[in-house]
Amino acid sequence: MTARAIGAVAAQLIGSKKTSAPRRTGQPVRRNSYAAGSREARLWRPIADGKCRNARRWIGAVLRAARRFERESMEPGKRNGALGHIGLEVLEELFRLVDYRTGRLDPAVSTIAANIKRSYKAVHAALKRLAAAGFLEWIRRTERTDNEGEYGPQVRQISNAYGFRLPERVAKMVRQILGNAPPPQDALWRREDHAADTAAMLASVTAVEAFDASIDVGGELGSALRNLAQAVDNANFLKGENPGAKG
Repeated sequence: MTARAIGAVAAQLIGSKKTSAPRRTGQPVRRNSYAAGSREARLWRPIADGKCRNARRWIGAVLRAARRFERESMEPGKRNGALGHIGLEVLEELFRLVDYRTGRLDPAVSTIAANIKRSYKAVHAALKRLAAAGFLEWIRRTERTDNEGEYGPQVRQISNAYGFRLPERVAKMVRQILGNAPPPQDALWRREDHAADTAAMLASVTAVEAFDASIDVGGELGSALRNLAQAVDNANFLKGENPGAKG
């Protein structure tokens, strides 16, 4: 039987089975993929309250915190930390692409790569780093083809659906940047250190110098208060407690 005859017989057989269930075809669809529209709701949420101004403010805080996270995770002698400089670029691009109102975010990896002028491989690796660090999660998705009831792929792979997450450490930084939480320990330490420096500085000046630097009161009351400060300096000088006092 010739190849053409075999093809004709196959076509007849296919036509006679149009009403039967389609056969599995082994189409290249990745495992743990879900039909488009079935799972995205658990990832997509409005950014901030969905309003442009508040979303941009929140995104700005997240990017600042992410850059700090990257610096803190960088080992001595290394050029990159947990995210890498391309990871930060990808994160910024995803924030540029997301729909603030709905949270929808489903760009193709090739689109991200083209937008930031990086290779597909580099962007794919950056996405994996962002997910491993707790900044991102995604769902693999498929959609049906037009081949229903026929031989050929019944579904095809489409772009992933992405959703933003924040590691708790970064979330605390974001709340601090936005003014919605107590400052982190390093900020508290800086404040305490500054207060100690201020106290040491005040201890080294005379009462008159402190008065002139911190109190702005004029008239008779101002003169009386300054004379009182001078009297304190004179008393301290006599006791040897304030060598800087002037008589």
